[in-house]
Amino acid sequence: MPFVVVSGLSGSGKSTALRALEDAGFFITDNLPPELWGAMHDLCTARGLRRVAVSTDARTRDFLGTMNDSYARLLRREEDLRVLFLEANSEVLLKRYNLTRREHPLGETLMVDFARERELLAPLRAIADTVIDTTSLSARELGERVLRVFRLEHDFHLRLLSFGFKHAPPRDADLVLDVRSLPNPYYDPALRPKTGLQGEVAQYVFQDQQGEDFYADLRDFVRTSAERARNSGRHGYTVAIGCTGGQHRSVAVASRLAADLRDLNVDVTDHRDMKAGGEE
Repeated sequence: MPFVVVSGLSGSGKSTALRALEDAGFFITDNLPPELWGAMHDLCTARGLRRVAVSTDARTRDFLGTMNDSYARLLRREEDLRVLFLEANSEVLLKRYNLTRREHPLGETLMVDFARERELLAPLRAIADTVIDTTSLSARELGERVLRVFRLEHDFHLRLLSFGFKHAPPRDADLVLDVRSLPNPYYDPALRPKTGLQGEVAQYVFQDQQGEDFYADLRDFVRTSAERARNSGRHGYTVAIGCTGGQHRSVAVASRLAADLRDLNVDVTDHRDMKAGGEE
């Protein structure tokens, strides 16, 4: 079980690193005293958690005296134990503090605090497997560096859902698409009680070249939008496809998109209004 201890100077990007690990499937505990590392490891092992990360920094200064012993005991429990330490030069840390208007945990003048903190955390830095200087890194660049350090993939999911406009569009979608211009199976009495998951309905929806051309443009637009979201650092993107009632056309399009965009780790999360049926 990978167990990562994240530490570093205040303002060096620990929160960003923890968010990157959390998005990669780690169970995160912030500000955990070293004496509790072993207990957290045992608890997570008992619960079957596969990836765990904790942070320890100057906020736990009253407990850092036990750090070496705690690390040695944990190392005997866990072969895949890693320590990540983040730092930056004092001028950059000062700028970051001025932007956030936060107070340093050591509570004196900032430049003095930075020097004291480096000394206080020196034992943690000494045992670190990886030290990252974040002076010139953006938050996004740091997140990507953390994923590379631990050989983690940037998990991305394209989520698709179908709905009917007469039941109102979903409010939590990143992109809402209207497919009401496609041929409507509702007006075929044999197809009306069926759904877009059935082959004869899908065949009706995509029956002519105009429909195929419309779908191809829509598919390419969804791909481009999702890829831009992924490249910007997002881990998920939700596309809602709507027809009138949510029974036929939107369901058929969502299902076909799921098959055509498999490389984007796509899931059809819901055919929200399919059971409702009704006029399309």
